[in-house]
Amino acid sequence: MCDYSLEMYASRPARESEKYVTTRFPSGSIGLAVPGDCTTAVCVQYDTHLELEGISTDLQSRLGVDGEESVVFARLEHGAYRDGVKFSNGKEISLQLLGSGVTVKLAEVPARRETVREPEAVLEVID
Repeated sequence: MCDYSLEMYASRPARESEKYVTTRFPSGSIGLAVPGDCTTAVCVQYDTHLELEGISTDLQSRLGVDGEESVVFARLEHGAYRDGVKFSNGKEISLQLLGSGVTVKLAEVPARRETVREPEAVLEVID
């Protein structure tokens, strides 16, 4: 969603084909925005799969991740800020600690295939 620290800004939901960047808003809080627009916060649903690019080398070594990672947008349980990301290695980090300038894209999650079961033939016994 959008962290409470961004409530003073206009906001809108994320759109599937857009790219975003972690941005330091004038209040000092970091959130998602369309590149070049620090007046509108972009809100993402929790549990949304994201692709990150441009993770700092310092964070890469501290978290044991690469510069490009697939993550899940997460609501953090501890700390002043609740919006964060969860890496595939289980580590979670607040957007505030992720820093500004990281490119974010909504990941395409393959649709779940539903198993279609054909009805079984029913035999009736007629007396």
